[in-house]
Amino acid sequence: MGGQLSAPGGGGSLPRPVNADWMSALCPRLWDVPLHHLSIPGSHDTMTYCLNKRSPISHSQSWLLQLLGKLLPCVTRPMVLKWSVTQALDVTKQLDAGVRYLDLRVAHVPEGSRRNLHFVHFVYTTALVEDTLTEISEWLERHPREVVILACRDFEGLTEELHEYLVACVRNIFGDMLCPRGEVPTLRQLWARGQQVLLSYEDERMLSRHRELWPGLPYWWADQAKPTELVRYLEHMKSCGRPGKAAQGQPEEQAACDGVSHLSILNWITSQSPLCHVESHVHRFRGGGRGRLWGRYSTRHPL
Repeated sequence: MGGQLSAPGGGGSLPRPVNADWMSALCPRLWDVPLHHLSIPGSHDTMTYCLNKRSPISHSQSWLLQLLGKLLPCVTRPMVLKWSVTQALDVTKQLDAGVRYLDLRVAHVPEGSRRNLHFVHFVYTTALVEDTLTEISEWLERHPREVVILACRDFEGLTEELHEYLVACVRNIFGDMLCPRGEVPTLRQLWARGQQVLLSYEDERMLSRHRELWPGLPYWWADQAKPTELVRYLEHMKSCGRPGKAAQGQPEEQAACDGVSHLSILNWITSQSPLCHVESHVHRFRGGGRGRLWGRYSTRHPL
């Protein structure tokens, strides 16, 4: 999956990001495997690399935290930012690194303009949703055989009008790149149709109106502070097996957890192998004060 790019105007070369085209470099036998049987790396709270340091505390947070943010911003905001930032790489660099599932938590800032949508995780981002989707679209144009899953969720402060505006933006930006809801496709099918985007959208009303939208993807959230409890939770979920054949429009489950830097977690990750009943592929993306682990768990596909 490596390679070199010719440097413009010279005989030198620029290194191509190692994982930027990993899907197109897969073994041909995997081209006909439905996406929910592939292990697809993702990033948790994808857009937290650009949280606004001057942003008010999200209105979805407790009234006490919002009050402290107003009364003691010099104390509250640094603390909140430390726990909110989960990514250090911008969205283009995440895609270059191999991320193909983007966790996009959309919000409308009450103090902002009527249609400026941002992302949120305790505080709001500087990046606008429309600009970010355009950046993703431009990256996909440069990598025509790569496929991404965009998981839009939370929708803090979005009215029905803003939901329709967001869906219209998605249509305008991605156009024919969008894969409409139906049977989970294979890479070969997507390549043949020129489709590169599956949009997961956690709002039932919008799902019923727009075939471009796929249902929200469930994911494993251990919510554990102790690494041993986290490992116990993951082992329990593995023992339950996959949730059977993925429901129509649900490519796969996700798993997210904190505390990746702890030795016991790293040992557990190392112990996972394709020879196990359940195969685990995990990618580590660090940012802020804590590491985050976001992986996809799937059974081995019989080839």
